[in-house]
Amino acid sequence: MNDSRNTPRKILRPRRLVLLASVAGLSIAILGFGPADHTLGRSWMTAAQAATETASAPAGFADLVSKVKPAVISVRVKIDDAGSAQVNERGNDNGSDGFGSPEQFFRQFGFRGPNGMPQQHHMVMGEGSGFFISADGYAVTNNHVVDHASSVQVTADDGTIYTAKVVGTDPKTDLALIKVDGKTDLPYVKFADQMPRIGDWVVAVGNPFGLGGTVTAGIVSARGRDIGAGPYDDYVQIDAPINKGNSGGPAFDMNGNVIGVNTAIFSPSGGSVGIGFDIPAATAKLVVNQLKDKGTITRGWLGVQVQAVTPEIADSIGLKQARGAMVDNPQAGSPAAKAGIEAGDVITAVNDTQIKDSRDLARTISMMAPGSSVKLDVLHKGQSKSLTVAIGEMPNDRQANAGAERQPNETPGGPHLGLSLAPAGEVDGAGQKGVVVTEVDPQGAAAEHGIQIGDVILNVGGKAVANVGDVRSALADATANGKHSVLLQLKSADATKFVAVPLAKG
Repeated sequence: MNDSRNTPRKILRPRRLVLLASVAGLSIAILGFGPADHTLGRSWMTAAQAATETASAPAGFADLVSKVKPAVISVRVKIDDAGSAQVNERGNDNGSDGFGSPEQFFRQFGFRGPNGMPQQHHMVMGEGSGFFISADGYAVTNNHVVDHASSVQVTADDGTIYTAKVVGTDPKTDLALIKVDGKTDLPYVKFADQMPRIGDWVVAVGNPFGLGGTVTAGIVSARGRDIGAGPYDDYVQIDAPINKGNSGGPAFDMNGNVIGVNTAIFSPSGGSVGIGFDIPAATAKLVVNQLKDKGTITRGWLGVQVQAVTPEIADSIGLKQARGAMVDNPQAGSPAAKAGIEAGDVITAVNDTQIKDSRDLARTISMMAPGSSVKLDVLHKGQSKSLTVAIGEMPNDRQANAGAERQPNETPGGPHLGLSLAPAGEVDGAGQKGVVVTEVDPQGAAAEHGIQIGDVILNVGGKAVANVGDVRSALADATANGKHSVLLQLKSADATKFVAVPLAKG
């Protein structure tokens, strides 16, 4: 039974990104939007143009749907309240949506005991979608659909109900593999071998609002979307209408292959606005194969903390474009450190494929097998070089293969740095290397770029500094070389990072 009176939503960043499963008839996530009007503008077409467009467009999707729909399933789970309180938004266990405790969870969802207090034990029902990928019962869905489930049932297109077990899950990509035992003749679909093009038709099939077997159509709107859900964001954006309960369901190309797994939407108001996000088939295929073979995921690991290369950083180190991933600090004993990668290096390519940014590096390395060798193109102190690195295995407690991505707190700066400095050796607790920031002008460029009292500047423009004279010399060299900004390596209480600060103008 569905009850849409209460609609908990997952919020990622200021943008409201909502997952797609439903719990006890409540929206755990909402996916959907209105169909596009493909007739707009036809009044000015010539008869020949209209005939050509009609001939090139699909006459309908009925043949495709009859081929793929039998493989799509509805997924229904039971979740004990202890697990659901931790999960919040079906897999969001980091408290980012504000439901950080069982009490908050039950207050939000309205589950109350006879005395008005939250019940200590409650069984919650959840619904989502999925699809068979083999005749012997393996099926794909979202992790947030089955996470913390005490039991899983799937309903096939013909109405047959099966009990399923969870084979394995991967919260970082929000994918899960489940299996129905005892069957060898189930209808199934395959993942697409190629990425769809922007503008290609897509057909989504799923279980919105518990209405299993619902079919909608649209196009691929964009690729490579980063929605802030995790370190491996690489979503396909589609506009095929989908809603709560579609989570974990497939989006098909015109050949009947799965191009993505429906997972989330952009929803400023909580309603459908026509922007949905799918986990790409390539990602899903890699994850599912590992879950099937081992029940867990093994990812490649470099062991470096990285940050984005901003235009200011690119200018300060001589890069023509703000691309690549800058190394803040290679971890001792990591594959990167063993290969000679140092703080301040920029990784620009992996196996001759350009790296767009630090998130792109994380995705690329994570898909590589531990123990394999990889060629890295690196900008080291203004010089390009290539290194061969033996990929390690990511420790279980790591959130990203390349370490935590750091985004410099940078805004366009003013003409003055606004810093007072002292040698680190003269300040208690600062160590012996670098110069310590003892005062920050709140109106200066350094303050605008996040530099704080107590930060230790280790080098300026790639040169180690030990006193104020070293800093002045490094700034003068950068100015003489025509730089508009200078790169500072900072050590704070939390970590080491790089910040590009505009140079003084006089």
